[in-house]
Amino acid sequence: MNQTDNTTVIIDTGCANLSSVRYAFERICDDVIVSDDHALIKAATRVVLPGVGTAGAAMAALKEKGLVELIQGLTQPVLGVCLGMQLMTELSKERGGREVDCECLGLIPTDVEELDSQGQPLPHMGWNRITPSKHPLFAGIPAGSYLYFVHSYRVPLSEYTIASCEYGETFSAAIAKNNFMGVQFHPEKSAAVGSKILSNFLALDRARLDATTQEAKS
Repeated sequence: MNQTDNTTVIIDTGCANLSSVRYAFERICDDVIVSDDHALIKAATRVVLPGVGTAGAAMAALKEKGLVELIQGLTQPVLGVCLGMQLMTELSKERGGREVDCECLGLIPTDVEELDSQGQPLPHMGWNRITPSKHPLFAGIPAGSYLYFVHSYRVPLSEYTIASCEYGETFSAAIAKNNFMGVQFHPEKSAAVGSKILSNFLALDRARLDATTQEAKS
């Protein structure tokens, strides 16, 4: 298999509900594969990194499968979903019973800390509005669009933020650097808007991402 096959590989992290993510992609494209096979992941046209649970457990699963360095070396478009987005950062304060912070994949230079909900219930769960940037992942997505969130930890606003959301504080609803993108919300649970974002991801290639990096920050 080579990248001309136009294949989307969802990484089998061993710590995610893969069915809903797979079904969401299968509704809008063919050639969706769930796998932890290194060769398939390297050869994919694009890669999805899902995840649920704690950062520590997820990173342990990736290390056990030998996937950390592989993911770090990918050059095709890669989309992290929910915890998968948080794993793209350098460090997570979500210890999950551990005594130390969790070292993540280090793909995007930012950290993960507990969401300051200003007294509102945690986890932040349900539909909330986002403010997207001009990044191609959000092409055709107007400001104020509702997406579905479930999380207690967040990535702060930074130069790598490509969409924001407010729940107590304003935080990154999506981040990106080069070919790596992550969304804190669940596009697979976000109806038509989520499906549009997944369609946008399917349309991306590395050349287009490189060409739009600066524009996305405006």
